[in-house]
Amino acid sequence: MKRRLELLVVAAVAVVDQATKLLVVMELGLHETIEVIPGLLNLTHVRNSGVAFGFLNAASFAFKPALMAALAFAALIGVALYATQLSPHQKWARTGLALILGGAAGNLVDRARQGYVVDFVDVYWGTWHFWAFNVADAAISVGVSMLILDLLRPAPRVSVG
Repeated sequence: MKRRLELLVVAAVAVVDQATKLLVVMELGLHETIEVIPGLLNLTHVRNSGVAFGFLNAASFAFKPALMAALAFAALIGVALYATQLSPHQKWARTGLALILGGAAGNLVDRARQGYVVDFVDVYWGTWHFWAFNVADAAISVGVSMLILDLLRPAPRVSVG
């Protein structure tokens, strides 16, 4: 039963991610911006052909889209295999990994289909802009945070007979 709930989280994150990206692509031209919270948050349609935080976005080399998709797929498989090894009692870690897998799947769909990931959440302060991100990236960040919190939690006490 627990695995079903985790798979539902993975699927929900991937579906919501793809739906929001579709809305952005349909409603905003590339680099078009809608101000949401002045001085803090915009929706801006951008494309990321690199990896996390725009790393390698400006790089151009043969087979880059295929390589990025293959790396994303390998990471997805690695995280999925790790998730199967967790104890049912590790709820925070299991939920965190489900969020990570859902986000990775959402971004992998973009990479495989288009060769880039659609990003649109633009958080900024003054002239400083954080890297644009999407629902998948947010889920991955929350999932990683949950894994870190799980690692930092004190170990459960074991009663001795």
